[in-house]
Amino acid sequence: MSKFTEKTGIISSFDIRRPGVKVLYGVCFGILCIMALLCFFPPLWIITSAMKDIKEFFAVPPTIIPRSFHPEKLVETWNKMNFWKYYLNSFMSIGGCVVCAVVFNGLLAYVISKLRPRGSKVVFTLILWSLMVPGTMGLVPLFSSIVDMHLINTFVPLWLIAGANAFYVVLYKNFYDGIPQSLMEAAQIDGCSNMGIFFRIVLPISKAINMVVIIFAINAAWSDFLMPFLVLKSESLYTVMVKIFTISTGNGGFAADQQFIAITFAIIPPLILYLIFQKQIMGGMANSGIKG
Repeated sequence: MSKFTEKTGIISSFDIRRPGVKVLYGVCFGILCIMALLCFFPPLWIITSAMKDIKEFFAVPPTIIPRSFHPEKLVETWNKMNFWKYYLNSFMSIGGCVVCAVVFNGLLAYVISKLRPRGSKVVFTLILWSLMVPGTMGLVPLFSSIVDMHLINTFVPLWLIAGANAFYVVLYKNFYDGIPQSLMEAAQIDGCSNMGIFFRIVLPISKAINMVVIIFAINAAWSDFLMPFLVLKSESLYTVMVKIFTISTGNGGFAADQQFIAITFAIIPPLILYLIFQKQIMGGMANSGIKG
């Protein structure tokens, strides 16, 4: 009986025995493998091209498999650009974004899901509607507010933006809906305040969704270019993405292969993050559906 109920994705082991289903499964699997290779090829080509000899780098036609390999160029470019400084700035941005994403979005979801004050359904509806609004529509008033608050050349705006993310609120709210209300009531009987319940009970038992939001926040903060470019005017505060943009525009006198190496430095951390936490990332994709 288990053979009939066992599934390979959405296809059971009984269905896979049918020739038509087996052919369709093979075709879909082949298409997905081709798509995966197409997505994997550009970053792999950048990384390998960055370590080619300069003559091979500009060779026409380009070589897919490099004939020369110079990993020492990574160290030379790192030292020449003082890239550790931009890594440090990116890590500072990421740290604040992670804290704000977990605390502020989690608090809002906790209020909507568990405290449920008057008007909370309207607020959640507006949050859902905001997911359909392009982020560029609010860019001008957002930047104007940042200027009026004298927050230019600080990481604070980047942190606060991560703390007001509708997608994270929906993730938290869906997760908190599954926490028994009796747990909240028991804590209130023991004299715990609403804020105490959140920080002492809800947040600690929400490790799974916290990890998902942390991973998303890290990836978003690392790859963000537009807001850091607009807010961080001083080069000493540039993040990795902003520095790569200034290099690509011709500032600093860096050769093309060194620009590719700088892009390699930007690719490696998200790649490592995904390889380590791919289960949590895919779990977050599955949990991002909105309940009816």
